[in-house]
Amino acid sequence: MSVPYETAAYEQPESPESPEEHLARLLGRALNSFELPDDTIRRLERALAHDSSLHSAHHSAGLHRETYRHTWLLADGSALTLWELVHNTAPSRETQHEVYEDEEELRTATARLPLPADSPDFELPTLVRVSVIPEPLHAYVLDNSADHGRRLLRRAENADRPGEDMAELLRMAFAHQITQAFGRPSGAGRKGRNFSLYEHAFLLRDGRELSLWEVEHTATPDGRHMCEVYATEEDAREAMERRAANLR
Repeated sequence: MSVPYETAAYEQPESPESPEEHLARLLGRALNSFELPDDTIRRLERALAHDSSLHSAHHSAGLHRETYRHTWLLADGSALTLWELVHNTAPSRETQHEVYEDEEELRTATARLPLPADSPDFELPTLVRVSVIPEPLHAYVLDNSADHGRRLLRRAENADRPGEDMAELLRMAFAHQITQAFGRPSGAGRKGRNFSLYEHAFLLRDGRELSLWEVEHTATPDGRHMCEVYATEEDAREAMERRAANLR
């Protein structure tokens, strides 16, 4: 059984909310918000982005129950989820909200609701589902990351390096990670020339992740050190191969 999303007992804000506003609204309507650990609330108060999705629902004989998944992207690059239970099974039939940090607690609370067992849950059609913020791909470090991105682009000597659009995005970076990517181009090491490839991964304040690929090498006419920066790993490795080919 499926029903339109707008029939669910859940009010979406007319305009985008900040993570803090969304958290305050959720805690304000939840009857048991006082049960959440103080540490969880403190972590959520510093969240950078959030997303919500309808997880499941049950409608039968005038009674309804919906569960929502609320996910926040935290400043340390991790994600934290709260589960909201919305139902009208109290004697007054008023809609009530409960919130849980653990999905097992959510299932226990849901099982206690007096809903007919012969009416199965329904799942929303794919087109109305809201995507949940994915787990970050890297272990980021908070270390003046916007300035790191600026300096990385400034020292790049290749003419096809990322331009002002990338520089604008990097101004929103607040965490980053540098890792070396292995695998040298064929011919590397000849004539004393060296190649290194590094991924500079950035976490932006809106929750997006992006990477720049830095090629460091000495494949120059006089053997001096040179830095090149590319937007993709493929472009960086192709540049390494071209430089190595010129040495053969």
